[in-house]
Amino acid sequence: MTKKYDAIIIGGGHNGLVCAFYLARAGLKVRVLERRDVVGGAAVTEEFHPGFRNSTASYTVSLLRPKVIADMKLHERGFRIIERTISNFFPFADNYLKLGGGAARTQAEFARFNTRDAEAYPHYDAALEKVAQVLRDLALKVPPNVGGGLRALMSGASQGWPLAKMGIEAQRDLLDVFTKSARDFLDGWYEDDHVKSAFAFDAVVGNFAGVSTPGSAYVLLHHVFGEVNGKLGAWGHSVGGMGAITQAMARACEDAGVEITLEAPVDRVLVSGGKAVGVRLESGEEIAAPIVAANVGPALLYRRMVDGSDLPADFQRRMDNYKVGSGTFRMNVALSELPDFSVLRGKEKAEHHTAGIIIAPGMDYMDEAFDDAKKFGWSKKPIVEMKIPTTVDDTLAPPGQHVASLFCQQFSPVLSGERTWDDVREEVADLIIDTVNDHAPNFKASVIARQIHSPLDLERKFGLIGGDIFHGHMSLDQLWAARPVLGHGDYRSPVKGLYMCGSGTHPGGGVTGAPGHNAAHEILRDRSLVGRFLPI
Repeated sequence: MTKKYDAIIIGGGHNGLVCAFYLARAGLKVRVLERRDVVGGAAVTEEFHPGFRNSTASYTVSLLRPKVIADMKLHERGFRIIERTISNFFPFADNYLKLGGGAARTQAEFARFNTRDAEAYPHYDAALEKVAQVLRDLALKVPPNVGGGLRALMSGASQGWPLAKMGIEAQRDLLDVFTKSARDFLDGWYEDDHVKSAFAFDAVVGNFAGVSTPGSAYVLLHHVFGEVNGKLGAWGHSVGGMGAITQAMARACEDAGVEITLEAPVDRVLVSGGKAVGVRLESGEEIAAPIVAANVGPALLYRRMVDGSDLPADFQRRMDNYKVGSGTFRMNVALSELPDFSVLRGKEKAEHHTAGIIIAPGMDYMDEAFDDAKKFGWSKKPIVEMKIPTTVDDTLAPPGQHVASLFCQQFSPVLSGERTWDDVREEVADLIIDTVNDHAPNFKASVIARQIHSPLDLERKFGLIGGDIFHGHMSLDQLWAARPVLGHGDYRSPVKGLYMCGSGTHPGGGVTGAPGHNAAHEILRDRSLVGRFLPI
């Protein structure tokens, strides 16, 4: 083997960088191994057409934990977030809805459709915020390891105590969120389909499910527990794209002494005597370390990087059946002009151009999109969110031109028969462009170039098995202490010295930094260093 390290991080995505930073800050000699030629994982900014740059996978920010931002001094390293004036714009067939810009303004929008829904909104918002606060409080806490003895029992009790102190109404809302479909949950609050659609979209983002699928209400909640610049539930744009965040993280790591190696894909975790002893690269080089932290999804780690003989049989069986596949198709497009929407005319920049532009006109539309994807492989009328970052950040495109992210839902991770996504990716990309064009008739003609990431492309390029942007379904059986599986929700694998620090662990997907933070906490605890650097 080549020179030795105290810890190796597999994958230079944001969670891997966060984990590396905390370990290095504690005095460990750390090396990050990234398979691509750029650090950042799925949070990167890349040029996809001459003069046009964009966040090519992850594209918007809210969930990044304030503690991580502060500890890594990201603001001092160029991290800057521009908040959205309004959060979302929904064009319908003959009307539109703007969500956000303050509670009073949102109420006024809802009143155009249903006065009772406008009256219900503050109560809904308050109820959801109470439940969201539970997630915020748990995000940087290590789930109890079921079967882990007294310490696990005490941890479970301490984390459950805030829930027990909640009022009965809040407990009911919490139960609803974790068990109901988004449709059933929203039906309990609102009457008008337009209003319900404005919230239901979040339930299918990165979730290969319909709004009527039981449990989909939780994914709705997962998208509202973040904050931007101290404003709870807000979303924003990272100046310079998402890559600006991970580049700032990389600088923090390097300042702490982390060694980052690009174009170094890991082939195998090396195990001896039941303990991790290092990794072997695809080049054949072996690198020794008694600690290996994997910032890849459980499906990739346990199906491809760890020999099955090194894992307990039941654990291996469960990882073979770990649910992945978020049903996402991701595109970036270069535009000659801004879209001119039929229901809100104008190609000059307006506030709706700066929002998340969501084509999901109706609850039935969203369920039909999922049904289509199950039957045919993709939706004939897909759900599309468009974000045009150049409306707030003109560094990403030539003057007067734009880039847009198209984040599209309801595309089967695996196609039936002999077809693969390579066979149909251009056809499906055309369908997505046409879907936007149905609402903004100048859109198709304005497309200068496009970059396509089908579910298969997301797997090959970013290591997201099944194209799963969350590293695994965010379903009740794969959350908190059961993420990725009961008995290993505390970031430790069955192999001593092998840890998990990616989104396949608590609290799940999104650019949070929480899994990396929490995994480092447990690694340092195991080395009896935690009290000095990461207060419990």
